[in-house]
Amino acid sequence: MRIPRVYSPQTMAIGDCIELEAGAARHLTSALRMNSGQLITLFNSQGGEYVAELVEAKKGKATVRITGFDQTDRESSLSIHLAIGISRGERMDWIMQKATELGVSEITPLFTERCEVKLSGDRLDKKVGHWQQVAISACEQSQRNRVPQINKPLKLDQWQTHCDSSLKLVLHHRTESRLADMPQPSGQIALLVGPEGGLSEREIEQAIAQDFQALALGPRVLRTETAPLAAISILQSLWGDMG
Repeated sequence: MRIPRVYSPQTMAIGDCIELEAGAARHLTSALRMNSGQLITLFNSQGGEYVAELVEAKKGKATVRITGFDQTDRESSLSIHLAIGISRGERMDWIMQKATELGVSEITPLFTERCEVKLSGDRLDKKVGHWQQVAISACEQSQRNRVPQINKPLKLDQWQTHCDSSLKLVLHHRTESRLADMPQPSGQIALLVGPEGGLSEREIEQAIAQDFQALALGPRVLRTETAPLAAISILQSLWGDMG
């Protein structure tokens, strides 16, 4: 059996015994039916990964002993901050999962003019927690050791005002600008993508006024769940760790 990878936010050191969080413990003991003496890989988003042995494995409870550390870092040298209009249904889960797999470092969901999703209060907090868990699961699967930062949703105007990335891009299929024509940035890239229906003309104009560069990905119009993944893949291929 492949050694399972588990995220835990706890501080870790070789020799420590730690009790895993309830969700991880249930997965190991109930879903995977693991027993004492078996090994898992732990990571805490601080860099590297730990070898751990189960010393107690009861239903819903798991305690492990840290026995080793591997400094392996699978992060891209390219820092990408994805800001995307909130979409309905499972589209946002898909985007969170795949953007994490592709190596983004930060994701900010946005309320835009054409956003049809209403979130506030407890419902908003639960949704952010859910997206964070989607990102964690994607890291466990893709062998990333650092979980991307999932920010609380902001209004587009708020986010744009405070965005200070080296290269700021807004997807806009009516422009002729291409990534291949742009110089490699010295710092983080901000990638702005609209929800279903895209960003309004006013929002695109406002982004350009805030020093965003309009970017097209080709002659076809891509869905909101396809466009950011295509853009991230191209960015990683040009300046990151893909290809």
